[in-house]
Amino acid sequence: MLSNEVIKKLNEQVAKETYASNLYFNMSSWCYTHRYDGAGLFLFEHAKEESTHATKLISYLNETDSLLTIESIEKPESNFKSLLDVFEKTYEHELKITKSINELVELALNVKDYSTFNFLQWYVAEQHEEETLFRGIKDKISLAGNSDTSLYLIDEYIKGLTGK
Repeated sequence: MLSNEVIKKLNEQVAKETYASNLYFNMSSWCYTHRYDGAGLFLFEHAKEESTHATKLISYLNETDSLLTIESIEKPESNFKSLLDVFEKTYEHELKITKSINELVELALNVKDYSTFNFLQWYVAEQHEEETLFRGIKDKISLAGNSDTSLYLIDEYIKGLTGK
């Protein structure tokens, strides 16, 4: 049985992952409307992945007979200055999610909830991958500059990350 504090934090993490999904859907739409179809596709796929992260948490709560209670999900931003702005914000967001996961891991250890600690290890590894991915995209956009040709090539690169 999970402690009330762990259940509360897991519920909060579900809301954060759902927010991330909504944010990336908004970013995807912004990209599509600005003709960055590769980045739009990438962020659309990533939004679905974030939803899967929330679903995994919900399943864990269900498996442990813990009630899912989401207080609210914040409205995500939908207006961005540039493609670089989009990916700077995704990177910043992933850093926040990593911090949140690390706090959950620390809580699980502090209350000696080794099952939850073990469950969260997937998220620890996933966040390392996410940070590396988004930092890399952000850095490549910065290196490429703002010419139409370089942004087109970056958009094609980002599309290639989807495998489609």
